[in-house]
Amino acid sequence: MGRIEFRTGIRWMAAIAVVVLTISCGPKVQQPLSQLDTPEHHTFTGNRLLQQEKWADAAREFELALRLDPRYAKAHAGVALAKAYQQDFAGAFAALKQAEKNVRDKDEELLTLVGVIRVNTLSRAACLNRGAECKPDDEWLKNSRAAFDQALVIEPKSAAAYYFMGECVLTALDLETAGRMFRQVISLNGDYVADADKRWKLVQKIQRAMPGTVTGKKIALVTRLTRADAAALFMEELKIDVLYQRRTPKSFDTAFKDPEQAKKAIAGTAVPADIAAHPLRADIEALLKIGARGLEVYPDGSFRPDEPVDRAGYAMMIEDILIKVSGNQALATQFIGSASPFPDLRADLPYFNAAMVVTSRGIMEAKNMMTGEFAPQEPVAGADALLVIRKIRDELRY
Repeated sequence: MGRIEFRTGIRWMAAIAVVVLTISCGPKVQQPLSQLDTPEHHTFTGNRLLQQEKWADAAREFELALRLDPRYAKAHAGVALAKAYQQDFAGAFAALKQAEKNVRDKDEELLTLVGVIRVNTLSRAACLNRGAECKPDDEWLKNSRAAFDQALVIEPKSAAAYYFMGECVLTALDLETAGRMFRQVISLNGDYVADADKRWKLVQKIQRAMPGTVTGKKIALVTRLTRADAAALFMEELKIDVLYQRRTPKSFDTAFKDPEQAKKAIAGTAVPADIAAHPLRADIEALLKIGARGLEVYPDGSFRPDEPVDRAGYAMMIEDILIKVSGNQALATQFIGSASPFPDLRADLPYFNAAMVVTSRGIMEAKNMMTGEFAPQEPVAGADALLVIRKIRDELRY
């Protein structure tokens, strides 16, 4: 009997040891420190911080949620978005897999599917913005569409699914489908209505501008036009080289030039070092050969392709194009001495004449129609820049 009792005791101890080891090897769950220290609250806070573009802070909140519940799918989906916004796409897709594996209900599944659409879109947009050689296949788009279809099975009126699928197809430059998605969000009249309204108006603006090239469509989506973007639009959308060739008289310089001076002139046409690896290098080089006011090489030899273009600078570029194409040099001084109709624009500013030339012709307009402000230092959005180019084309055609 003593041996039997001893063996039974050993078995019980072994069983208890197995249970202890199993618990200790599993994910460690942190005990809540207060009533608001819950996975749901930290995830809610993380999503709010994502909306404020505080990526690192959002990631911290999602990690806190996972310490309390390592299998909380919504927190894993949040981690995926925080990592994606910080350009860590390998980490983002890994976090999405964890979210998919730990889904416990339809609500979590829906949020995870929307997360798939968002991370795919951010990954593709980052590739395009870097000017990298993105994969030619559309696997990312197929995966997003599959996630969208599954999301609608769960909730046919999911505003989030429609809105982020709209962003997805907009990144793919499918303007028609993007417009339908944003209109659907507006008709649902729930979440994302204000955002969808802005994006729908952007789609309409791009469609009015009618960009004829892939580069033009991509630039139409940027919120801040850069000097490189402006060069590409002038070369590819306006075809400024052809315009100048057709509309400006040819001039021939037959004067004698000292050989040494000629060598220096050739050396001075070297490609700026900061555009050597730029994806729009060809457009920038071509424009530099033609010459356009506001898009010259800086005195230090740089072009600064990623420097933003403001409304004053863009007006001066357009004024220069109009002068060269029309041959009307009087445009350069047409409004000097005139009173300024803009409350934020003095008549003695170097870009006042340009602002007057473009606004008097309806090519550009006041930024704020209520106050009449021109807003010279405000950035130029890609879609607005394209609309200006379309107006120039229409005027030249007329």
